Amino acid sequence: MAQETSENLTLVWLRRDLRLSDNRALVAAAERGAVVPVFVLDELFEQMGAAPKLRMMLSLQALAQDLEARGLRLILRRGPARGALEELVAATGANAVYWSRGYAPDVVARDSEIKTALKDRGLAAQSFTGTLLFEPWTVETQQGAPFRVYSPFWRAVRTRSVAPCLDVPELHGPTQWPASDSLETWHLDREMRRGAAVVSRFVAAGEQAAQRRLAVFLEERIEGYKAERDFLDRAATSELSDALSYGEISPAQMWHAGQRAMQEGAAGAEHFLKEVVWREFAWHLMWFFPTIAEGNWREAWDAFEWIEDADHPHFQAWCQGRTGVALVDAAMRELYVTGKMHNRARMLTASYLTKHLNIHWKLGLKWFEDCLVDWDPASNAMGWQWVAGSGPDAAPYFRIFNPDTQAEKFDADGRYRKQWLSHAPEMGSDTAALFFAAMPLSWQAQFEQPQREAIVSLATGRQRALAAYEAFKA
Repeated sequence: MAQETSENLTLVWLRRDLRLSDNRALVAAAERGAVVPVFVLDELFEQMGAAPKLRMMLSLQALAQDLEARGLRLILRRGPARGALEELVAATGANAVYWSRGYAPDVVARDSEIKTALKDRGLAAQSFTGTLLFEPWTVETQQGAPFRVYSPFWRAVRTRSVAPCLDVPELHGPTQWPASDSLETWHLDREMRRGAAVVSRFVAAGEQAAQRRLAVFLEERIEGYKAERDFLDRAATSELSDALSYGEISPAQMWHAGQRAMQEGAAGAEHFLKEVVWREFAWHLMWFFPTIAEGNWREAWDAFEWIEDADHPHFQAWCQGRTGVALVDAAMRELYVTGKMHNRARMLTASYLTKHLNIHWKLGLKWFEDCLVDWDPASNAMGWQWVAGSGPDAAPYFRIFNPDTQAEKFDADGRYRKQWLSHAPEMGSDTAALFFAAMPLSWQAQFEQPQREAIVSLATGRQRALAAYEAFKA
């Protein structure tokens, strides 16, 4: 039976906006009356990769603690989102459901169906901005078309106004809380198996942790951001990608922080803002070209003969960080230990896979989707197609990164490679040994004989890639 209430009560359906500040859906709900924060583990979250699920679990734990400190609860439900929300409406007497807008095609389809169903029941159902700076349909070329190249996209939005960030509103909950699942019973870390304990060491989850990282970046790193961000062995980035992915921090909070730093003369501030907008561009593309994560954006590339066998030994060696190319292997092991990878290393590992090994970018995209704690569907898709040469604003296919020369430039003394590489768990650095603690036991036989030479040499791979490209053009 629904509880009786003399005031408006709103369910705030949280998804990738797991924060209390600068959350427009939460502020609007608080202005109406009592608030019930809800997270629904539906099929779209269930199909996420192992590392994203672990990261989401840690974020939900932090959010629940923040709400409890304010006398509220995070209500958890598992199953189809529409059914869960309708059950909670009935249980609480809520007369409105608010949420932050999503832009992935499956999210849009789900949300549209739910909004219609809730409105048909006489409820106020409303979505709010907050996961992007600019609604994709509000940014267009002079011809009224979507942007396909980043640079003009940046020029189109760089001077646009962004609404001020909102403080945490005064919140109060219902007189009686509905039943909630227990986060522990969801076992969102189960798919990570023994790797969960390792990766968790490198995660600082929650809104407060995100704000601390932003403060450190502004105080210590933003001045040198543009000049130093590509160096693999330096702590030069904001390290906010996972917090942004789960909405522990809003893009507007990062934008306004970067704007203030630019006004104060920080040399790297504008480049930081460009990186925030690079993510916007990825979502702009996914909105207008929703199949970007599923197939070649440039349809002509459907005829290119990539290897698409996930069991191919070269793909398995790439996943396991045993290609014999030191920088590639170091980066792949960094990914498996921390759930992240330096952005420069992401380009290099993707280039080696798609060019030197001639393996389809979709296999790499899926591996990153499973392993990244900062997985973002739009950024992941655009990044892979950019490197492969099949996507919008792409690097030309014949631009083939050489990991050895890149290492000489961005890891000159080898510190990054030494940090992540060893041939056995008792060798190398402490972080290198963690790879052996995190990797599946089924991989162990592959490491009995250390990989001394590259499975495909850089020279051979480059020649083969260029020959394949010439055949493709012909």
